[in-house]
Amino acid sequence: MGTENRDSHDALISENAQLRSRLEHLEAIIDKVPAMLYTSNNSKKAINWCNRLLTETLGYSREEILTLGVEFFRQVTHPEDLNILTVSQQSFRDKKGMFGGVMRVRRKGSHEWFWVVGLGVPFSFDQQGNVVDVICAFMDFSNAIDTGNQISEALRVVLRRRNEDVLNKLTAREKDIFTLAARGHNNKEIAEKLNLSRYTIETHRKNIRLKLKVRNTPELVALAKQIGLQ
Repeated sequence: MGTENRDSHDALISENAQLRSRLEHLEAIIDKVPAMLYTSNNSKKAINWCNRLLTETLGYSREEILTLGVEFFRQVTHPEDLNILTVSQQSFRDKKGMFGGVMRVRRKGSHEWFWVVGLGVPFSFDQQGNVVDVICAFMDFSNAIDTGNQISEALRVVLRRRNEDVLNKLTAREKDIFTLAARGHNNKEIAEKLNLSRYTIETHRKNIRLKLKVRNTPELVALAKQIGLQ
């Protein structure tokens, strides 16, 4: 019995040592991975865990980040990009499986902004299936200079596909009018080409602007260029 107990005890010690070694290895990977990682509470929009690269990049200690809560995001995020936080929060409330985007952030005490690209996915859920915590990964855009041409092409393709999806919201007639408007035709010319009244064209163009979320003709033309419609 004494030998069996000793063997069992030694086995537990060995197993614990292996688990500790694996844990240390995983922690090392998390801290060395070239991305700022964190988990945050989706309701409070407050970070509850982050890796070392996030603290080193943004200049805040882990204790400061946890204590600041949502104020941390307000301090590091460009004012024009703060709405992204609200949009992502609502997306996960709507059970979206992933949210991604680009935004500007700055290091503590700095006045210079730099771009980061990130993705977030649900991490934990409550009993009703609502998202509780989200895990996010952000990368410093400026560190990807080795593939600058590829980044430009990738963004162009992503924007075109996104805008094509938006374009699918238009009716066949609206697409015709959108195409002619993007080519520089005014309402009178479009009405003549499509054998419609000028009032009808004006109504369609108003609906097109609402659906495509553009405010005027220059923005309409710019969107057409992104899609490759011209």
